[in-house]
Amino acid sequence: MSTKFAAEILFWLSAAALSYTYIGYPVLIALIATLHPRKIRRAHHEPSVTIIIAAYNEERALATKLENTLALDYPRDLIEIIVASDCSSDGTDAIARSFANRGIKLHRQPERLGKTAAQNAAVERARGAIIVFSDATSLYQPDVLRKMMPNFADASVGCVAGRLIYVDPSDSRVGRGAKSYWGYETFLKRQESRAFSLIGASGCLYAVRRSAYVPLYNEACSDFIIATKMIEQGLRTIYEADAVCTEETNQRHDNELKMRVRIIAQTFTDLWRHRSIMNPLRSGFYAVELFSHKVMRYFVPFFLLALFVSSTALSSVALPYRILFLAQSGGYLCAAFAWLLENFGVRSRVLALPHYFVLANVASVIALFKFLRGEKYARWEPIR
Repeated sequence: MSTKFAAEILFWLSAAALSYTYIGYPVLIALIATLHPRKIRRAHHEPSVTIIIAAYNEERALATKLENTLALDYPRDLIEIIVASDCSSDGTDAIARSFANRGIKLHRQPERLGKTAAQNAAVERARGAIIVFSDATSLYQPDVLRKMMPNFADASVGCVAGRLIYVDPSDSRVGRGAKSYWGYETFLKRQESRAFSLIGASGCLYAVRRSAYVPLYNEACSDFIIATKMIEQGLRTIYEADAVCTEETNQRHDNELKMRVRIIAQTFTDLWRHRSIMNPLRSGFYAVELFSHKVMRYFVPFFLLALFVSSTALSSVALPYRILFLAQSGGYLCAAFAWLLENFGVRSRVLALPHYFVLANVASVIALFKFLRGEKYARWEPIR
């Protein structure tokens, strides 16, 4: 086999993988959602609800979050609010206790074991038929429960995920990139929910039937693996776009990188521990969703590397290869320049997307190596 032929095979295989990941799968899921949508039998439904707010050193945000939660439009006698503190060392616990006369309950972990362990412990103490999981930095619109609960009238629904809208008051480059990325993710969530089931939820707003919740291992990425736990019980996770919460984006690329590395490394652990669920004979179309949305996405940096190497080798053979090589080089140079500008405090709207695209893929590579080395992320360090 000649070097040119090998380079062409590598080029077209990597190009096909990238095309499927970013174009083919979105088109496939949108077609299925349009031609054969799974209906949801919504009806008036007012179950008891426990809202669990996971917190570790959240004294800056917790009081505002609790006021926001107490203002929700839902019968107050049907709401229980628990702050699950993972051994916070600041004023988080004191703030939660100061709301005790308004019905707020504090559960402080005896040992710091991470967000998922704190959530497990809080669920054990919960009285609600539906458990809503929230972050201390997420603010809900008043009607979120009114929008989410009717979905649980459908017995096939085990989990309902709300819509996260990122805000960035500082208009940072990382924030703009995160919002663009999240817009693409939101499109996929809508289509996956209509076609079959979500493969994960936003950790700041999702609700689970208490009867369907199973305790998760400490290092689990709980908002991701919860959808798989529903599938294992014959239930589905659906997306409720009208249930809205807001959260500020990270504004620095180093903070965003740390967050994404942690989440992706946890997701690799979850995928490995539940690898049998990616068998279509066992879980049907959910396996296709999981493989296409997560596995293929996290291996994009390797497809990109293969494309760059092969187009470099072929750049002297034909003009299209040369153009693609130059386009890739330009994109990576723009990302590097954006990173350099941020270190000097200079902002550029034009460079936001290539900057975030490269950052996300670098995070995937780092996370994969951390996973292969056996590193675990049970404890979480909120980045604000």
